[in-house]
Amino acid sequence: MKRQVVFGVDIGGTNIKSGIVDQEGVILHADNTPTDAQAGRDSLLDKLYDIARRYKERAAAEGWDARGMGVATAGYVHAREGRIGYATSNLPGWTGVPLRDNMSRETGLPVALVNDAHAFAIGEAWIGAGKSLEGFLCVTLGTGVGGSWVTKHGGTYFGRDGYAGGYGHIVIRHGGQPCNCGLSGCWEQYASVRALMRLAAEAGVDETLTGGSAKKLFELAREGHRTALDVIDRYAEYVAIGMTNLIHILNPESIVVGGAVTAQGDFLFDRIRAQAERQMMPAYAPVRIVPAALGEQAGLAGAAKLAWQAASPSH
Repeated sequence: MKRQVVFGVDIGGTNIKSGIVDQEGVILHADNTPTDAQAGRDSLLDKLYDIARRYKERAAAEGWDARGMGVATAGYVHAREGRIGYATSNLPGWTGVPLRDNMSRETGLPVALVNDAHAFAIGEAWIGAGKSLEGFLCVTLGTGVGGSWVTKHGGTYFGRDGYAGGYGHIVIRHGGQPCNCGLSGCWEQYASVRALMRLAAEAGVDETLTGGSAKKLFELAREGHRTALDVIDRYAEYVAIGMTNLIHILNPESIVVGGAVTAQGDFLFDRIRAQAERQMMPAYAPVRIVPAALGEQAGLAGAAKLAWQAASPSH
């Protein structure tokens, strides 16, 4: 019998993570493609079509039976209609794209469409850090900030239209930094990777020392660069403010955190944990704050899980 597989794709503001995944969640092949979002909608669609074509060719060459495709994307996904309900300037021109139908027509496969933060949560619940948890809160810190709430029975809360989890647009500072969503003072403007680099520039960290790279900023802080370390401490405080708001609303046992910053491990996480502990009401403690287990592959794993469900509703 042929090995059955699905394709998982996770579209972020910076990169497109994709892979071929079997029924047990084993990622048989993975790839990373620059999003080049500023090139516009048609360019991004062409990239997705090319990924699908290459994966169909790879599956055929390996003798695998391709059963479906799952696509996770930044932006607000209208779950029932399979379209992008709203996207910020992180993905220009993406609002309104009927992505599920476009990809299904291009691939000839059943296609599941989901917001990237929901996909991250589904992936971590399936084969990651949430596998053994009785419900948990997910938060993603990347180009944008989002998340998802996973119930103790493994269900993901999507909300009325599928837009639940827009945590990055909780306002944490009245009249604060303008956000590309149209509001001001959003958590995303203080907790995203872009926000971290803005904080570094505002603090006077010489860009020639970082090259605009968050990774290098953390390296400076680890080496004892006083201003860089102050920026990291301030960033951790901002991250904790949003998390504390969510803790007081949802009363989670655990928070699973994804995004590029998870690579910094306890150097960052210990600071976030300490700040959250200071800010939350004692009745809500303790709350475990842990990095995602799947790293940057959580979103494509979650998209693949939904692809299996679309291919076999009883699966």
